[in-house]
Amino acid sequence: MISHVFVAVTDFDKAFKFYNAVLECLGLRVKFIEPERPWAGWERAGHARPLFLIGEPENGQLANPGNGQMIALLAYDRRHVDQAYKTALEQGGTCEGHPGLRQHYHPDYYGAYFRDLDGNKIAVACHNAVEVAKLP
Repeated sequence: MISHVFVAVTDFDKAFKFYNAVLECLGLRVKFIEPERPWAGWERAGHARPLFLIGEPENGQLANPGNGQMIALLAYDRRHVDQAYKTALEQGGTCEGHPGLRQHYHPDYYGAYFRDLDGNKIAVACHNAVEVAKLP
């Protein structure tokens, strides 16, 4: 359903370091990086889409997080949710909700929420009832 998601950032080098660390926890790898543009994209091994992209806004204005907007990244088990959240905070992100069950969404929803260095709200969520041993 989704081709790609683009998150606008103000300091590409810092944002790349932040997102590379977090997305690595979820099994995503860098597909490309063009610091001169600047932008970068990540993918899951063996899958061309969806892409997760970061970069400075095309219009040259400062990046601003939207009120009520959030991107939720999929984790295949709760351990990966915990690791991505921990890594995000270690990289300078801020907590928007500790890892845990959110059964008001559904009985197996396990998620965590944080803001990146520019204030964009990111979630990491697992929908599995049982733990999965490895990323696909």
